[in-house]
Amino acid sequence: MLLAPVLAAPAAAAPRAPLIWAFGDSLTAGYGVPPAQGFTAQLQAELRRRGVAATVRNGGVAGDTAAQGRARLRWGLRGLGRAPDLVIVELGANDMLRGLPAGQAQANLDRILTELRARRIPVLLAGMRAAPNMGADYARAFEGMYPALARKYRVPLYPFFLDGVAGRRELIQPDGLHPNARGVAIIVRRIAPAVQRALE
Repeated sequence: MLLAPVLAAPAAAAPRAPLIWAFGDSLTAGYGVPPAQGFTAQLQAELRRRGVAATVRNGGVAGDTAAQGRARLRWGLRGLGRAPDLVIVELGANDMLRGLPAGQAQANLDRILTELRARRIPVLLAGMRAAPNMGADYARAFEGMYPALARKYRVPLYPFFLDGVAGRRELIQPDGLHPNARGVAIIVRRIAPAVQRALE
């Protein structure tokens, strides 16, 4: 009896690990904390604890306004080597701290989101709140731009990047602005579910 040769089915390719780019300012850059305790390192570890084998790359530059972020967006994307599966856009805080017009920040964030949409790159937009001394009118315009942009581009919004940390002195560095390692851990625990949903 002739035996037909058994051809082994080709092995299924392993799914590609998601690549996340945290594109922002000092808050995503991990200002003032050791690299292993910064936002991107802690977020990557938290996602892997949740069963998401993602790589999180640091695209934060301390001091960047939304305009400066827009200016480096394209070469930053090229530097990743491949299109990310998600970009966390976290910009605007430095515009607010410098008292720059909220409309200017919104226009630059709009350009960033336009570019990412043209490239079909998913986005999670992270919002920020205005400092109390900026006044009610400024706060209304500044804080309102994030939900307005999220609606326009139909992207998920994480309303306040510093949720759970802002105003808690034990979680903030001596400069009064940046989270310490404990603060970063809280930010990461709170934002991780939104990041996971945005990847899905």
